[in-house]
Amino acid sequence: MAFAPASLKRNVLVSWGVHGLAIVIGFFLMPYVVRMLGDHAYGTWVFINSLASYAGLLYFGFGETISRYVAKYHSEQKYERINQIVSLVLAVYLAMGAVALALAGALCAAAPWISNWQGAELTEVRWTILVLGLNVAVGLSGSVFGGVLMGLRRFDLERSISLTADLCKLGLILAFLSSEWGVLTMALITLGISVVENASYVVLAHRQLPQLRVGRSHLSREVFRECSAFSSMAFLNAIAYQLTFATDSVVIGFVMGTDEIVPYYIALRLSQFIKQPIDKIALICMPTAGALSSPSERPKLHQFLIKAFGMVLLLSAGMFIGAWYFGGGVINAWMGEGYALSHQILTVLLLAQVIALPCSVVRAFLFGMGQVRLPAMLYLFEAVCNLALSVVLCQSWGLMGVALGTLIPVAVIELGLTLP
Repeated sequence: MAFAPASLKRNVLVSWGVHGLAIVIGFFLMPYVVRMLGDHAYGTWVFINSLASYAGLLYFGFGETISRYVAKYHSEQKYERINQIVSLVLAVYLAMGAVALALAGALCAAAPWISNWQGAELTEVRWTILVLGLNVAVGLSGSVFGGVLMGLRRFDLERSISLTADLCKLGLILAFLSSEWGVLTMALITLGISVVENASYVVLAHRQLPQLRVGRSHLSREVFRECSAFSSMAFLNAIAYQLTFATDSVVIGFVMGTDEIVPYYIALRLSQFIKQPIDKIALICMPTAGALSSPSERPKLHQFLIKAFGMVLLLSAGMFIGAWYFGGGVINAWMGEGYALSHQILTVLLLAQVIALPCSVVRAFLFGMGQVRLPAMLYLFEAVCNLALSVVLCQSWGLMGVALGTLIPVAVIELGLTLP
């Protein structure tokens, strides 16, 4: 399949358009949920979600594997190879879904020792953990077919499903959320939306790729060896990503208490709103780099890398300047008074993104070309430094120390090692 610039532009524009609407939804929804639940219950919800997000490690890097190899073999019209890869990853994820449920059960048993939850609150937390564990299991299996859509470079379809899910989630939260059992209500809504969303991925993947077949007959040891070589390094990248983007809330919850999560999470959420549409460029780059990995396509690949890197650098720098000047007013209008520290944290987190986002484009290209070992190891080293510094600096600098623990490793490792 030839590289189509029009298709790339469509994917980027649709991704940005959908994410722009998602930002509007999230911008409205977060203060509403905080007011309904209160800082304590909302902090508990964020803390449990941060713990649950570590189940993302159960993907073992196979998400990137599907996207890359579907793009590669679809361009070569090797449909049986695609069927073998999809069947293999689905089998792995079904097993990992069972592991996720077992881990959720273990967390339920350990809940009284994780935080100071008692009585009805402890019961609600335990049910919430179980529901989110089931949500992880559903998401694991469904993500296989979402990966097929991304490998086919139908990001427009994948993003449209995501937007529909966000709209449905908004309606359900407005209709059913209350202060009583609010955390469990959020979890049940999340699970219900996830079931429908992932079922949609299954249907659309089969429609976009009629040759797709899944079953035991397609399982192959040869394919497992091929995929595991790539996925093992992608797994290290996934560990690094998880440590980088989910650790802050967990560190704050354990060291400072769940009530302290909210001021930090406001800044983190705003930085995510700004980061994610730019991050979509890197997401699109990996399967595109895989499709252009042949020697004859290298000039197009290099040209595409330069354009993507420059675009991401320009956008991230512009977003940082805007947030620096207007972030405080936005936070006051959005969440109300009392979160002045959130603006300072936001500035630090966005400065880290000005460095990290352009480098993520380079990493995505290397992954798409199959060169995963060195960038994955560097990213993991950065994430471990992030965790260690956040724990240390949190003791004396509080929430700002956690933010600096994110910035310092990014500046040193991305600029000093990854980019060169």
